[in-house]
Amino acid sequence: MKILMLSDVYFPRVNGVSTSIKTFRDDLRRLGHQCVLVAPEYPVAAGAPDDPEILRIPSWQVPFDPEDRLLSWSALKKWTDTLAPGSFDVVHVQTPFTAHYAGLRIAARIGAPVIETYHTYFEHYLHHYVPFLPSAITRASARKLTLSQCEAVDAVISPSDQMANALRAYGVCAPINILPTGLPESAFKQGERARFRNKFGIDEKRPMALYVGRVAHEKNIDFLIQMLVDLRRRVPDVLLVIAGEGPAEGHIRKLVSKLGLDRNVQFVGYMDRSSTLPDCYKAADVFVFASRTETQGLVLLEALAQETPVVSTAIMGTANVLAGMQGALIAPEDVVGFSTLVASVLNDPALRQSLSEQASGDAQAWSSCAMTKRLVEYYESLVSTPRNMGIAA
Repeated sequence: MKILMLSDVYFPRVNGVSTSIKTFRDDLRRLGHQCVLVAPEYPVAAGAPDDPEILRIPSWQVPFDPEDRLLSWSALKKWTDTLAPGSFDVVHVQTPFTAHYAGLRIAARIGAPVIETYHTYFEHYLHHYVPFLPSAITRASARKLTLSQCEAVDAVISPSDQMANALRAYGVCAPINILPTGLPESAFKQGERARFRNKFGIDEKRPMALYVGRVAHEKNIDFLIQMLVDLRRRVPDVLLVIAGEGPAEGHIRKLVSKLGLDRNVQFVGYMDRSSTLPDCYKAADVFVFASRTETQGLVLLEALAQETPVVSTAIMGTANVLAGMQGALIAPEDVVGFSTLVASVLNDPALRQSLSEQASGDAQAWSSCAMTKRLVEYYESLVSTPRNMGIAA
């Protein structure tokens, strides 16, 4: 099968969308399918050259969000105009910006069905980046845009039941297929605890909690810092390691200092998934997470794959991931309640060991290959009954 994916974001920009695209593309090609990705050029190269099935399009910085890019419509249109009918069997859009409208145009031109994955819960995301507008306006705008875009494609993929329910509440009538991103085999290769702790000067016996992800406002890291104030009373020597980068880092650093937590928080920056990140997960005694906006929550699975117990709230996609997990504890979004569970893991070696022993088995149920085979079956069902979009090429 010949698949065209389009995205307004991809590596070297690190986030869950980039990771999801890479995971599915790797498995699609491993299963013998062609998968061309259209993605932005970035000012800073990724380091290693892209594979020949990634087409980089000139791009511009997004206002108010220096990490992200807007694809050049003129450059994208020029490439689109070279495509002949039947060039691809299916068009898969991954983001709702330039890529969305280009995907519709391409699908109409080549006569292929178009599918879109709804990765980001924009209703609870947009107001962080345009704070000068009332949140009621940004939320209403996000809902309206989401509804119009989902109704313009043949089908929608949602990473979780909770996100699918939100889309249906908006009024989306297009078919919604629930398909999370799975974990590749590499995620189960065990990291080295001592290597990470030695590198960052963390004593082997020091209790360590870990957050991995973008350091962004919508990740609710403020709550984890507030929780740490209470946790320190229960576990005085506790260290919260924050692995990641993002626009809220300056704010989080100021909050840490304001609350007198400088000795209890360590920022280690971005960790590479193929090298340093497994060590980072393995070094932790507990992984903590409290995001309200996740459509899935891949970092929870990555932590479990490294046999690291998880304490997390269960909101949106994280509720889907955590359902039935034996290596994780579901916490309330309450400082004292959350802190109590984290302290129980850190202070009780037997509980920590029990959670750790069950964690990897939890993660094994989320194999990326199994998820990708389901995606191919969905592609095939769309190809056999494509809908005429009626969009001018």
